[in-house]
Amino acid sequence: MKTAEIVKEFSTYFQEYKAATNHPEPTWMSIASADKSGRPSTRIVLLKDFDERGFVFYTNFTSRKGQQLQDNPFAALTFYWPELSRQVRIEGAVEKVSDEEADAYFASRARKSQIGAWASKQSQDIEHKLDFEKRVAKYALKYAVGKVPRPPFWGGFRVIPELIEFWVNKEFRLHDRTVFTRQEGDDWAVRKIYP
Repeated sequence: MKTAEIVKEFSTYFQEYKAATNHPEPTWMSIASADKSGRPSTRIVLLKDFDERGFVFYTNFTSRKGQQLQDNPFAALTFYWPELSRQVRIEGAVEKVSDEEADAYFASRARKSQIGAWASKQSQDIEHKLDFEKRVAKYALKYAVGKVPRPPFWGGFRVIPELIEFWVNKEFRLHDRTVFTRQEGDDWAVRKIYP
């Protein structure tokens, strides 16, 4: 099995889910990361791109997950699509996307989201309720005219899959689980596992 075939299978699942639901944000996925000591944490982020290179999301590099992914560059993703009774799990190493990719994605965001990226000290404490609003106002004024540049502390991460599991719900918990594990080069081993 080759990477392109597995990504095509994921794309089929993903497109079927988007067609089967009117979910307000069909790109939600759970991402687990761990700090230097191996203590894990998880949260929901938005999948922004995927191809044979991996699965991409964006964040503030100084956030908790941003720091964890730089200190311990491995992650696990989970997509759960109850409307299809399917789940996909992905595990792998993490790398930053190129500046060109991050710039292009940032430029596609709504202006208010661009301002929010500058204003948010993601994962840090807020001393007073109005502090964030003040920062939003500050950067809205600073970038009132022209393009909003991408903050140097904000960009994308790509999870490079080393393991992908496709899970399909079956009656009586007799679920179908297919696991793909990356081998040398572009080859993947395929195995079925017990539910």
